[in-house]
Amino acid sequence: MSRIGKMPIAVPAGVTVDIAENNTVTVKGPKGTLVRTFPAEMKISQEEGKIEISRPNDLKKEKSLHGLTRSLLNNMVHGVTEGFEKKLEVNGVGYRAAKQGKKLVLTLGYSHPVEMEDPEGLETVVEGQIITVKGIDKERVGQLAAEIRDKRRPEPYKGKGIKYTDEKIRRKVGKTGKKA
Repeated sequence: MSRIGKMPIAVPAGVTVDIAENNTVTVKGPKGTLVRTFPAEMKISQEEGKIEISRPNDLKKEKSLHGLTRSLLNNMVHGVTEGFEKKLEVNGVGYRAAKQGKKLVLTLGYSHPVEMEDPEGLETVVEGQIITVKGIDKERVGQLAAEIRDKRRPEPYKGKGIKYTDEKIRRKVGKTGKKA
């Protein structure tokens, strides 16, 4: 049995979970609503404030889907109650991040500023050199954070660029001058 898949998901107060046909699950909470269709092989049941996922047999495909389904459903419940956030840090001389309405404007050493529009349901907040991406869908928050980071990845010599706040950059030693 999958260690993650067999754990029940506690549904907090204020959250409603609707399981429709074709395993389409709708989770509504104080922060918003998320809808996702799960594989038909998984059996999703709800009773007494808990959601349980079970699989019909021990085929390799069903085993791999069991824990995945539980994790995705748990992320949906967590997202509509508390939400998710990723923090990025802008490092480098002259590198800046600013917010103009719903646009994130990045000055990253290019000949032009890089502008990114906030997608529907996601929000970026800039505090000094820290960019925070917030939202209720974990996948979309991570994707937007990765796209922001890709605008100027951190380089290993001086550490300039956009990195996650908890990311460690492996530094390299630069060239040394030849002595005569």
